[in-house]
Amino acid sequence: MRWTIKPLPDSIKVQELQQSLGVEKAIASLLVQRGIETFEDAKKFFRPSLEELHSPFLMKDMSKAVKRIEQAIATGENIMVYGDYDVDGTTSVALMSSYLKTRTPQVATYIPDRYAEGYGVSYQGIDYAADNDISLIVALDCGIKAIDKVAYAKEKGVEFIICDHHRPGAAVPDAVAVLDPKQEDCTYPYKELCGCGVGFKLIQALEEKLGNTVDTLMPYLDLVATAIGADIVPITGENRVLAYFGLHVINTLPRNGFKAILDQIKKKVFTITDVVFIVAPRINAAGRMKHGLHAVELLTEENLENAQKFAQEIEQYNADRRSADRTITEEALDLIEKSNEQERFTTVVYQEDWHKGVIGIVASRLTETYYRPTLVFTKSGDKLAASARSVKGFDVYNALEACAEHIEQFGGHKYAAGLTLKESNYKVFKEKFEKVVSTTIDKQLLTPEITIDQELNLLDITPKFYRILKQFAPFGPGNMSPVFLTRSLTDTGYAKAVGETKDHLKCSVQQLPNKASIGSIGFNLGNKLELLKDKKPFDAVYSIDENEWNGNVSLQLKLRDIR
Repeated sequence: MRWTIKPLPDSIKVQELQQSLGVEKAIASLLVQRGIETFEDAKKFFRPSLEELHSPFLMKDMSKAVKRIEQAIATGENIMVYGDYDVDGTTSVALMSSYLKTRTPQVATYIPDRYAEGYGVSYQGIDYAADNDISLIVALDCGIKAIDKVAYAKEKGVEFIICDHHRPGAAVPDAVAVLDPKQEDCTYPYKELCGCGVGFKLIQALEEKLGNTVDTLMPYLDLVATAIGADIVPITGENRVLAYFGLHVINTLPRNGFKAILDQIKKKVFTITDVVFIVAPRINAAGRMKHGLHAVELLTEENLENAQKFAQEIEQYNADRRSADRTITEEALDLIEKSNEQERFTTVVYQEDWHKGVIGIVASRLTETYYRPTLVFTKSGDKLAASARSVKGFDVYNALEACAEHIEQFGGHKYAAGLTLKESNYKVFKEKFEKVVSTTIDKQLLTPEITIDQELNLLDITPKFYRILKQFAPFGPGNMSPVFLTRSLTDTGYAKAVGETKDHLKCSVQQLPNKASIGSIGFNLGNKLELLKDKKPFDAVYSIDENEWNGNVSLQLKLRDIR
């Protein structure tokens, strides 16, 4: 691990903020690092308000989209809500379809089959619309590159409104409206919305046209918060406001689909991390193992008993997904070891029978193991399909763009993308991808980095300090949980490796000359037990959280690395 300490923020700004807020220097310093420099900034940060959301009409084509939907509602047209099969797509479809159904009964939903149709807008979906007298499709979390498909739909008398957040190509489809803040000529002030976030801006605009405020849309924010967490978009600006209120909805008045999932897990308070690691994989499992429509049904079900049945089915899909993920990861690791590819700058593996629904997860696992840009391929019809994952600081989307001559289609973000290519192009693509990455990547990026916010003495970790720290949440990219470094720690003598295979490190540490100690847990740090023997001093990088045991709650260090 590379330990990188963030530069110290401007000491005058820290001092001024410390005085105006009446907080410890460490808290003021963390805030200034995050761009929060005044009392007013801090108020917005600690007390998010829906009033901070931008007017949806600042987004390019928003007025056109609203006008077309109002026309469809007024004339009783059939509207199809179309979305991708992942969490962002299925939550978007649940959000848009359930909102539109409060305005018109003429609403159908469509999620493409991951295996038969693949990612994004499909010809099959357009044919379905045309065959069922549907004249308007609202496409969410996809469509920004569907130029040919939108043209095909137009020939069949089907119009499109696109709500996407992926990067556009050189041209955009000829749709009634294209809502995507990443378009160069879109002046919308916040560029990092997820697909469900763009969908939310559209229903916000529709509500405003009725003379209502955004407060009427609070019940939809649980869906938006889930998509924000699952799609790993920055939790800054507008996303932070939406995630903050969405978590509040999940924890106080969740829709039946969420209630059914939460009841199975028996957890009291849900954070954005729980949404990412507990709720999102279950919603995703439907599209991975069966069909994304199962997730939409769960998220829009109004009867709790039915929702519980859907949740049980999805729980089974998730168990199947975990099993497939384990098996394929082992097979992929085995392939890499046998092929002596450890010296490469990329990991690219292929096996034709791997389950298409889990290759993205496997790509993430391989990235964790070898820490380099990774592609996992499987057979999909007569083509090969892959999921791409990257390492911090390297843009895998740009790398794929440089290999475009060998790719049929691709799309995605800086750190995650998907692509398809002809089997005959696999080898030449693999070599080109390796060449592009090896000549453009900063070699430092191939060693995982821990970014440290600041150094701290153990004495600084008080219940009050932690109480304020908790209010920095929700955490995520752009607003990560603070990471601290403390030097010259010693174990109090009870350090041990724990867990079934002794993978984790449990200890209690102190910083001399003070005798006060604090419990610590280091997941996957069991192999560092030797460093703590005989009370040898060590440095630790950690975040702070709470440990609940037998009804007692105490602060603990969640160790990231020690040396």
